[in-house]
Amino acid sequence: MMDILMYLFETYIHSDAELLVDQEELSDELLRAGFHQEDIYKALSWLEKLAALQETEQNPYMNTSAVTSIRIYTPQEMTRLDVECRGFLIYLEQIHVLSADTREMVIDRVMELETNEFILDDLQWIILMVLFNAPGNESAYSQMEELLYGMEDGYIH
Repeated sequence: MMDILMYLFETYIHSDAELLVDQEELSDELLRAGFHQEDIYKALSWLEKLAALQETEQNPYMNTSAVTSIRIYTPQEMTRLDVECRGFLIYLEQIHVLSADTREMVIDRVMELETNEFILDDLQWIILMVLFNAPGNESAYSQMEELLYGMEDGYIH
């Protein structure tokens, strides 16, 4: 599923091509690209839930946390997000790329992935997808891109 999400993100985010609105056309394109139907449906469902997080009334994370909030991870979250991933999230909050709200959106999307192998590179993709899809986070998205792609030696962490 992560491969499909990365494929869609790379194909449509930095190109002039418009994301196909019709789910059948998009599904057909992904099938032609070699992905399995079951994984396609899971990925499209994941993207629909990400899009739903944009709507304030459907987003349980919007404006619910204080600036000084502390995040305690559940055992399931700690299993999925290793120390490196959790440290990266804290780092992004400290430099104001992520707010507490967007951090929670990222964690929500990470926990919805069906994978046993989740690494920092995957987390970075999820962060970019969340920031791109969350209105008002254009600056944070640009900052995240700069962190990942703009520095010769990678990000400082």
